[in-house]
Amino acid sequence: MNSRAKLSSGFREVRFTVRFCVWVSMALLAIVASSSMAETGGKGRVVTIAYNEFPPFAHHTESGEASGLIIEMTRKVVEEAGYEPEFLFLPISRIYLYLKNGTVDAWPGLTNIPQLEGEVLESWAQPLSVQLSAWYLEGNPPLKHFNDLQGKTVIVIGGYTYAGMIQWLRESDQILVTEAPNHRAAIDMLKRRRGDYVLDYHAPVQEILTEPSDSVVKESEVRSRTAAWLFSLANPRAALLREEFDDAYLRLVQRGELPAIYPNGHGYVIPGFPEAYR
Repeated sequence: MNSRAKLSSGFREVRFTVRFCVWVSMALLAIVASSSMAETGGKGRVVTIAYNEFPPFAHHTESGEASGLIIEMTRKVVEEAGYEPEFLFLPISRIYLYLKNGTVDAWPGLTNIPQLEGEVLESWAQPLSVQLSAWYLEGNPPLKHFNDLQGKTVIVIGGYTYAGMIQWLRESDQILVTEAPNHRAAIDMLKRRRGDYVLDYHAPVQEILTEPSDSVVKESEVRSRTAAWLFSLANPRAALLREEFDDAYLRLVQRGELPAIYPNGHGYVIPGFPEAYR
């Protein structure tokens, strides 16, 4: 065999070897991808969603599952966007921490929270309105101005930050703050006159006002806020996730599977409400 023939034969062998290696690599990649898909049950990528005890919007069932209005909405949006939701039940302070460090990807919570400024991206879709109220006993004056809390005892729910306002309340030398472990306990404390007002959200309190004696409990609106999906900026894909969630939400609205978007805005604020927490 002359030198040219040997060289041509060598090239063919090299080409065959390269093609064989490429084929093997592609086969291995296909096996790995198939194995990865099998491990996730074919459900695609996982998004970790934090939630806290906030009935009827979100709560932790006895069986350890996430439930509630905003949870079901979130589940639909996540799946419509092509992801698999993984819900993580946490106290509110831990949710703030995990959003800041990227341990969780998102949280369905209130907008414009001072502690999360610069730490999260809020979805454009804001499907719910959440009302904060001052609950009081029949025969006592309603709360018409936030300054009416001066010289009063205010019952708050343990673990709630009230979008940062709890610190303002505790630092006030004109307002005495006392804490209740939950919504029912707070209302019972009010009925026993251990406080003048209960500062709590409308929906969860309405859920527990079931006893005949609860008819003496009245309500003054303090603040209304919108709820949105908050995405951790520690996640480099935060902007993409927000876009995918918003698009998925719009598709579900168009199909009539979710309610229309709540108007974006700051909502109602009682006169005298602290400027920093509006």
